[in-house]
Amino acid sequence: MPRTVRDVVFVDGVRTPFGKAGPKGIYHETRADDLVVKAIRELLRRNPALDPAKIDEVAIAATTQIGDQGLTLGRTAGILAGLPQSVPGYSIDRMCAGALTAVTTTAGSIAFGAYDAVIAGGVEHMGRHPMGEGVDPNPRFVSEKLVDESALFMGMTAENLHDRYPSITKQRADEYAVRSQEKAAKAYADGKIQQDLVPISVRRTDASTGETGWGLVTADEPMRPGTTLESLANLKTPFRVHGNVTAGNAAGLNDGATASIIASEDFARENNLPVKMRLVSYAFAGVEPEVMGYGPIPATEKALAQAGLSIEDIGLFEINEAFAVQVLAFLEHYGIADDDARVNQYGGAIAYGHPLASSGVRLMTQLARQFEENPQVRYGLNTMCVGFGMGATVIWENPHWEGK
Repeated sequence: MPRTVRDVVFVDGVRTPFGKAGPKGIYHETRADDLVVKAIRELLRRNPALDPAKIDEVAIAATTQIGDQGLTLGRTAGILAGLPQSVPGYSIDRMCAGALTAVTTTAGSIAFGAYDAVIAGGVEHMGRHPMGEGVDPNPRFVSEKLVDESALFMGMTAENLHDRYPSITKQRADEYAVRSQEKAAKAYADGKIQQDLVPISVRRTDASTGETGWGLVTADEPMRPGTTLESLANLKTPFRVHGNVTAGNAAGLNDGATASIIASEDFARENNLPVKMRLVSYAFAGVEPEVMGYGPIPATEKALAQAGLSIEDIGLFEINEAFAVQVLAFLEHYGIADDDARVNQYGGAIAYGHPLASSGVRLMTQLARQFEENPQVRYGLNTMCVGFGMGATVIWENPHWEGK
């Protein structure tokens, strides 16, 4: 029997506030799976028209799949969130593009007709599970010179990307970082971010008294409003002596979770669910692991070609800011100005944080909000670099577009 591909839509997305990893971070005493559960429950609360029994799959990504981020996280988080036991689930690992891959993988199944509606997202608790915990890279990678040793350290790959683009100086990277902080602070002041945040109750133990108390987290912890070029100028360059990458022009080590509802457009309309974005195309690409941050460029070229579009057709960009140089390399390749108003209108990961496998859905949620505000824009994209030399891009169409 021939199959007909169905249109796939982004119904809704939420995330926890992002925290700083480590003993002083807001989620130090909070489990990773509990962060995902909170996000799923909030999605269900916000979308009462969606019968939980009609959810066909739960796909949850994590880069470090051990401990409270292991045990087939999509399945366990679904049960913990109160979904019917008839709803299956699974885990995904594509490092930084985990949640993005959870969306595209399930979207392909929706388009094929295997699913009608899914929950897709990701989590990373880098305080409990530092990147690389428990990993044993095959020594052949280095001994047989399959990759340079720097490929195993993301900060070093960012320095390598600076080498490839000598025009991207540390000052340019710092200037970009300052703008990210400024845009994020403005987005908070304008109430753009809070609409999709899930308040999280957290337990904290006072180190001096040993007393345990509870608090409510309602905002991103890593943000540094008021950041100036002067404050960034003298930060250490930990990955290379006299290098370019600092804690100020890169995302930090963070904790957080995201979740989204993806559905066929017919199902969404029939069940009175919102349609915030329509999927156009997606692509993944591999590059030299030593210059991991270059990945969004070939991934975007593939996604544009699939869609029959050019970069000029894209009216809004949500680019993950793992490192400022990675965003600037993408912009330079496409001849886009560093301060182009279409790019990361609400700021990015340099301000909010980058809990690895969760970040893809944050990009989507922010793009969906911008689509609502910009009905003159037809197409937007999410793109991100991925560890060990990959890039990922998703192109979306704005259902609010006025040019129909």
